[in-house]
Amino acid sequence: MRLDKFLKVSRLIKRRTLAKEVADQGRISINGVQAKASSNVKEGDELTVRFGQKLVTVRIDKIQETTKKEAAAEMYTVVKEEKLGSEQ
Repeated sequence: MRLDKFLKVSRLIKRRTLAKEVADQGRISINGVQAKASSNVKEGDELTVRFGQKLVTVRIDKIQETTKKEAAAEMYTVVKEEKLGSEQ
């Protein structure tokens, strides 16, 4: 599945166009490698997404074409969440 579609379906990012913009800005990596919106993701991959001052790492548990809002969080597991800031 394409990265931008996974981010939308899993509701990590609400809109696919926004997911594409974030990927094009180089703020997403798959297994430590910078990713494009068209990159393919599969179960077991680790995504690292930078949201402003927050770095979120998630592991993909399940790939689904569509999902209900309540079940979207089952598609991934948050591995770690860290705050970026002036202390680094």
